[in-house]
Amino acid sequence: MTGEAIYTLAVLGIAVVLFASDRIRLDVVALLVLLALFLGGVITLEEALAGFSDPVVLMIAALFVVGEALATTGIAFSLGDWLMRVGGASQTRLLALLMATVAGIGAFMSSTGIVAIFIPIVLRICRKTGFSRSRLMMPLAFGALISGMMTLIATPPNLVVNAELRRAGLEPFGFFDFTPIGVAVLVVGIAFMLAVGMRLLPQDAGSGQRRAKGRSLAELAAPYGLADRVYRLRIASGSALVGQTLGALKLRTLFGVNVVGLERQGRFGREITPALPHTRFRDGDIIYMVATREPAVHFIEKQSLEPLPIDDSLRRDVWQELGIAEVLIAPDSKLIGRTLEQAAFRSRYHVSVLGIQRKGKPIAGSLVSEPLQFGDVLLVSGAWKDIGALQADRSEFLVLNLPEEVKDVAPARRRAPLAIAIMVAMIVAMTFDLVPNVVAVMVAALAMVAVRTVSMDDAYRVINWPSLILIAGMLPLATALGNTGATALIADGLVGSIGGFGPYAMMAGLFVITAVVGLFVSNTATAVLIAPIAIAAALDMGVSPHAFAMTVAVAASAAFMTPVSTPVNTLVVAPGNYRFVDFAKVGVPMTILVAVVALILLPLLFPL
Repeated sequence: MTGEAIYTLAVLGIAVVLFASDRIRLDVVALLVLLALFLGGVITLEEALAGFSDPVVLMIAALFVVGEALATTGIAFSLGDWLMRVGGASQTRLLALLMATVAGIGAFMSSTGIVAIFIPIVLRICRKTGFSRSRLMMPLAFGALISGMMTLIATPPNLVVNAELRRAGLEPFGFFDFTPIGVAVLVVGIAFMLAVGMRLLPQDAGSGQRRAKGRSLAELAAPYGLADRVYRLRIASGSALVGQTLGALKLRTLFGVNVVGLERQGRFGREITPALPHTRFRDGDIIYMVATREPAVHFIEKQSLEPLPIDDSLRRDVWQELGIAEVLIAPDSKLIGRTLEQAAFRSRYHVSVLGIQRKGKPIAGSLVSEPLQFGDVLLVSGAWKDIGALQADRSEFLVLNLPEEVKDVAPARRRAPLAIAIMVAMIVAMTFDLVPNVVAVMVAALAMVAVRTVSMDDAYRVINWPSLILIAGMLPLATALGNTGATALIADGLVGSIGGFGPYAMMAGLFVITAVVGLFVSNTATAVLIAPIAIAAALDMGVSPHAFAMTVAVAASAAFMTPVSTPVNTLVVAPGNYRFVDFAKVGVPMTILVAVVALILLPLLFPL
């Protein structure tokens, strides 16, 4: 063994100790590893910095942007709602469903990508249900790793192993040859996480109960007596409202009703917008109105309006577009002493006042003619962006309360079909290898920005830079281990020492070698190093090379034991608040179970 190899292994050992001690941030340790390898002369400056331009790092950064676009368009929220609806109030059922869903989707796209997309979904589920993030984030990562065992294209090591079979002149794997072992591992993995894994994971503060939260829309509106005062009405063809603007009609002054929203059919379904003074009504429009019963009945009859129901699904759609907030009149506000009508409140601020509280009591009667006083609390309704604008106007208002639903608002909801089309195109390009994966993902990220599902500022904000630095800083270690021959030396020595114990022992040895080397080297690099050794060993022993090759592929995806063995694990460290040892406690027994399943099934699927 050369001096450079010894030095590299020493750096590796120190890094493992630092990772396990949890005293220094993981990304800082990665940068220290990078500097130590360069200063030690093991790698060049170009090799030390190559990780920052590695396709994996660039792809992960772009996937954060794609994931944010799915959140801003409401797609992620819809998927999260489906998981919560099916999972119900059971954390165990939700965990099983989460792992199965991620494994199924990840069979056809990058496992790293699926984790980046599902992290905001899981965070939202935990926020709404009170479930522990640390009890769901690691199962998310494990489900994504298992997805790599589902199909030929699910992860790069599968393709590497398949390429080695072709290179050796052997029949390559079929697309679904991986599926039986993947399904078996998924079933065992879910059972393990439910029976044992969840108990080994830490519980973050506040788990087991819902976190303290603000009031809902209904709770915020209740003190103003609005519970039964919201109406949804269709404008008939003969109505006097058709062709008129809201401002010209003066409905609040003449009828005592407040029209706050408008629903129309757009290109991608119904579109709900706030009703503003310049809004011109059309035949068939649906309006949302707030009024007490007597004025409402009179107005409906007078204007030929058809009452319509409001179900839960519609309420969610309305909340996405129209919000409410409580605002306090500031002491130096120019609104003091003026009525809403005099201040042209709706025209100026694009929000409608639903109620006014003065000294803790709601004001009854007409609000438009009531002079405003310092300390008045106004309940306003409008588009979420206009409510957000009130927060910036500190001279006039102080926003006191926003409803809990504001956290679930998807500002680019109307562009959801475009986001779905971009996602489908990205998956198709990756599935059929039309372009390199990193190119497909980067094009998708830029397309999401181009169609305004996410802004460039938000794109930079949502990228988890510590995770990228951790991955980029550790990639040069794989280069150093390869350059110095340390990896090949270890692998050859282990294979040589167990070859005489028969094919089952060799398969077990190959699994252990691949899993251990994969702790410190990317699973793709591990497959590149060990796959040819496994195939050659099988041919020398006169047994099925496919069983040995599949063993390497499965073990390469079984990177459960450390947070730095794969970007999939690294991504969930921060949101799950995990330590290095947490992965070891759960990942080691999980890896052993996968090994047992592989050693039992692979000889049956590919007879030795």
